[in-house]
Amino acid sequence: MVDAVVSFALNRITDFLIQEAAFLGRVRKEVQWLKDELGWMQCYIASAEEKQNDVPMVRKWLNDVTKIAYDVEDVIDKFILQVHDEETDHDQDTNKETKPTGCFPSMSSCIKCKKKVNLHDIGNDIEELKNRINDLPRIRELYQLESSRIKGEGNSSNYLARLRQLRRTTSFSIEEKVVGHEDGTSRLLAKLFDLDPRRIVVSVYGMGGLGKTTLARKLYHHLDVKRKFDCRAWVCVSQDYNTHDLLLRIISSFGFITKKTEELQCMSEEDLERYLHRSLQGRSYLLVIDDIWKKEAWESIKRAFPDTTNGSRVIITTRSKEVAENSDERTYVHKLRFLTFDESWQLFCEKSFGNQNANDVEEELKTLGMEMVQKCEGLPLAIIVLGGLLSKKTKPREWKVVREHIWQDLKKGSIHIPNLFALSFNDLSYQLKLCFLYMSVYPEDCQINVDRLLRLWVAEGFISQDENKKMEDVAKDSFHELNDRSLIQIAKISWGRVATCRVHDLLRELAIEKAKELNFFYIYDEMKQSIGDSSAISMCRREAVYSVTNKCLWLQHSNPNLRSLLFFDPYGYRPDIRTKMTCMYTKFRFLRVLKLHGFNVYGGTLSKEIGKLIHLKYLGLRESLVDYLPRSILNLRTLQTLDVLSPDSGVVLPYEISKLQELRHLFGYFRGHLGIDSLTELQSIKYVLRKSWISINTEKLGNLRELWIFGTLETTNEFCFDSISKLKRLEQLAVKLGRKDCFASLKPLTHCSNLIDLRLYGKIEKPLEDIHKLLPNLECLLLEDSRLEDDPMPSLEKLHNLMILYIGTKFYSGKKLFCSAQGFRRLEILKLDHEDDGGLEELQVEEGAMPMLRGFSIPTKFESKLRIPERLKSIPPPAEWEFERDIWFETRVPFMNY
Repeated sequence: MVDAVVSFALNRITDFLIQEAAFLGRVRKEVQWLKDELGWMQCYIASAEEKQNDVPMVRKWLNDVTKIAYDVEDVIDKFILQVHDEETDHDQDTNKETKPTGCFPSMSSCIKCKKKVNLHDIGNDIEELKNRINDLPRIRELYQLESSRIKGEGNSSNYLARLRQLRRTTSFSIEEKVVGHEDGTSRLLAKLFDLDPRRIVVSVYGMGGLGKTTLARKLYHHLDVKRKFDCRAWVCVSQDYNTHDLLLRIISSFGFITKKTEELQCMSEEDLERYLHRSLQGRSYLLVIDDIWKKEAWESIKRAFPDTTNGSRVIITTRSKEVAENSDERTYVHKLRFLTFDESWQLFCEKSFGNQNANDVEEELKTLGMEMVQKCEGLPLAIIVLGGLLSKKTKPREWKVVREHIWQDLKKGSIHIPNLFALSFNDLSYQLKLCFLYMSVYPEDCQINVDRLLRLWVAEGFISQDENKKMEDVAKDSFHELNDRSLIQIAKISWGRVATCRVHDLLRELAIEKAKELNFFYIYDEMKQSIGDSSAISMCRREAVYSVTNKCLWLQHSNPNLRSLLFFDPYGYRPDIRTKMTCMYTKFRFLRVLKLHGFNVYGGTLSKEIGKLIHLKYLGLRESLVDYLPRSILNLRTLQTLDVLSPDSGVVLPYEISKLQELRHLFGYFRGHLGIDSLTELQSIKYVLRKSWISINTEKLGNLRELWIFGTLETTNEFCFDSISKLKRLEQLAVKLGRKDCFASLKPLTHCSNLIDLRLYGKIEKPLEDIHKLLPNLECLLLEDSRLEDDPMPSLEKLHNLMILYIGTKFYSGKKLFCSAQGFRRLEILKLDHEDDGGLEELQVEEGAMPMLRGFSIPTKFESKLRIPERLKSIPPPAEWEFERDIWFETRVPFMNY
């Protein structure tokens, strides 16, 4: 993980050199030297990290490297602050307003003001770093860290290698009874017995510890499977597989050894492939390849397996969705689910109570057991280890101790628990390591808002710049990769997009432990702890605060070089920290992220001291009742996200908002002048008053992707889409009109070819007959209060990409809606939220229409009045969150997730 910290610092210093090469003068060579040395460090770090669990000296050496990487970053940010402060002093003396440009804007303007910037301090700081860096090779050589090994262990001392060896599975280790997954077993057996004579690869994927290997063994040893296949083999691959060794083990498992072992070992890979291929000719075979990490593993050996017409099958197990889906041209993919609570409880009882009937166990133990099983969230490995641990304890007080420290006890109870995390984590790129660790700052059992998470990753600097993609898109790719690797779980999908996610509590606990080793972040929860060892909090770069009192003890001990300060309120107390906020702005001047969602700000006015945080990229004040931003916000010229959204609290933006040229996301109920015309990087605006929007020149807002506009009750106007037609990259548009307003023609939207999500609240004057031509890529559509006179279904059904259709109240005045047999080819969710006092009497759907519909909903009180086809009556309603309405936008009542 040290490689991630060093790589991050290396990227930071590279950006610094590019932006300020001319200005740094003689110090530029010193900064370049730091960059080069960090690059050389990376060459040794990878091998050193593998040894650190065995050799304390190596671990100490890596800690020193980590501190140096952090200090390099501090030197850069300290210098930028110094220049900014000198410029500010100069401006106050001359009463001039600066107009800086660039990523480090204050420096170039300082040249203009001819104020001599003191480069001596940064020179001294770099000299000190040089001495520390030059000392690292001496220490490495003095203590012979390259050759450090635990005595008597030889090469096997490599910690990860030992873990991989422990994970190497075999076919002969059989569970006496497998709990759960009967549904999956039936589907997979059916695929193994499928009449298709061609070879098929059956992929089973899911999070580590879910029981992929156990399920594969169950299939492998099934009596009918043994009868069907002429020969079977089992091989475990692992991350650092060797193709030659893999082929030898497969040959051995099949029992095809007709030559001496020495002869086989001397054969080339190609000869081993031929030997295996000849041995399998004319036979139906089953091969289980367990624990594949890269799709190349099967690719490297599949030539040896004839694809004849005898129904042969290959089963692979993996944690990676990509590997599961792309291993072969003919693949059946099965995602392994978590156990239900009933299955979890059955498994737990078998492991903890043995042959004893669970009904005979005393009630207190059952209550405690159920509580702990619930915490395991259906993860079999955690349940098995927990059951084994508690099987040796018979008293309620002993079970209570385990409950209070459940994850720590599970880690001690089985080496496979930390291994569950270590192998997956170490296989990640350094950016993904940072992104995953960052997710564990969120409170336990928390559903994480994905859009907000991606913006935080970008603000933290974890996402690399890509010439062809926005950083938010790169962040989204990183999120999906973590999901595909089974490290996170999708919680909610709303309007076709992932809305919230979560991390299994066990993985979260293991990630927190890893983060502590690196001083990556510190979690302070005054409800559960007091400041004990202040060294941990004083060294961390990021801090998550779960609960505080007016004393704010954490503030006294926190690292002044803090980069991120995130406040959460899992207990719902909404504490008042307004008296400490000015102190925060002054102390933590290196902050990039400040998230104060739900914490009250004094008088609704943000202190002008906020302008001291010139490095700030993310300012989150959601539900903090802010209605005024000071002019000093112009200093936050690297700000990317400004979130001041509060219920029934309109925000007036200062004219200086136009100075924030890096601003990408703007959230709040904005009233008055909205000087955003020149913000060319802007991607999201929620929510802008209609009369403010129409005064904006949108020509420069070419990067806008998400726009939400709301009207007022007193206006009587048409809403024209001409200004929106200039937003070529717009993907999501929501417009809510006043009761007397109406929409003009939708025709200008034809220029918005990227629009996939459209939500219109208000009267539509003209029929929607051409909507399929205007918006051919539309995937989600909401119409409410449209008051259409003609049946819109003949037009809407031609939207061939439409997946979600939400028809709200007062959208249509007719009695019948008709869908033809060829209509709505991709529609998955249809929600009809019509009022029961309307005129609609029948929804007629021809046979063949809506072939992919999986969710259908109408109001309960409307069911007896509206005639619908029998087929639709059998389709269950979708989960509420699949078409979750935007409560902030529609009702302006408090709604919050993290």
